[in-house]
Amino acid sequence: MNADVPASRELAAIAELAARATGDLLRTGFRSRPEVDLKHDIHDPVTVHDHAAEETIREVLAEHAPGCVVIGEEGGRQGTDGDLCWYVDPIDGTANFAVGLPFFCTSIGAVAGGEVVAGVVYDPVRDEMFSASLDGATCNGERIESRGAARDETAVVATSYPSARDLRDDRDEVLRRFGLMVDAFATVRRPGSAALALAHVAAGWTDVSFDPRLNTWDLAAGLLLVRQAGGTYLPLGGRPGAPDHEAPGYVACVGGFDLAGSVMTEVIGLSSAGSGA
Repeated sequence: MNADVPASRELAAIAELAARATGDLLRTGFRSRPEVDLKHDIHDPVTVHDHAAEETIREVLAEHAPGCVVIGEEGGRQGTDGDLCWYVDPIDGTANFAVGLPFFCTSIGAVAGGEVVAGVVYDPVRDEMFSASLDGATCNGERIESRGAARDETAVVATSYPSARDLRDDRDEVLRRFGLMVDAFATVRRPGSAALALAHVAAGWTDVSFDPRLNTWDLAAGLLLVRQAGGTYLPLGGRPGAPDHEAPGYVACVGGFDLAGSVMTEVIGLSSAGSGA
């Protein structure tokens, strides 16, 4: 399936329906202090609401795009039609959701012909729907433009770096890189949801976002949002010739930001070398 602009708009509309269908469920579960289970380690929590939201999304996608492949964080790969593939993160920012911090979202990206052609990031707390198609990017139906700071010294950067895994690999070097960011940027934030941070870069509410190790369901929708809003998204750590959404890392920035003159060029060079780029 090669999506043209009308087809990508239709896929974005389907993704919006699926994401919005989780809204009441997530708002009800938010600040209920749900029981938390662990998937891989203490840094990888999951709740019953993650599973319920993903199941809701799968039902909507099955109704409006029957037979498509859905790859979800909780339920893995399901479906038969490989020409259209949805990447679903029902709650990106589960750790925030579980304790009552209002920075989490639902992220759904549609891949056709090997490229991300539609995606949404939905913030149920603020009822903000960020949506991207090949026709542009919007928030609650209004066009967004990725504009903000031009230089590090006036910029806000959002990142989950360094993770516990990064620190295990080379603690001293990783902390040195993080120190470069803290020294150079006006503000460094660790908000806890890469997908929502990317949406905020697309809207111009955050200037730079960086993460070296994520999954496709974390970044597919945000990738398209940033680019369609006029920002820059650079994949990091991917295989040569592989599509950008399969790369595990990225750096993104608002349009007009001087990435070449940023300290991120040194941080990216060191971290991407360490992650196989």
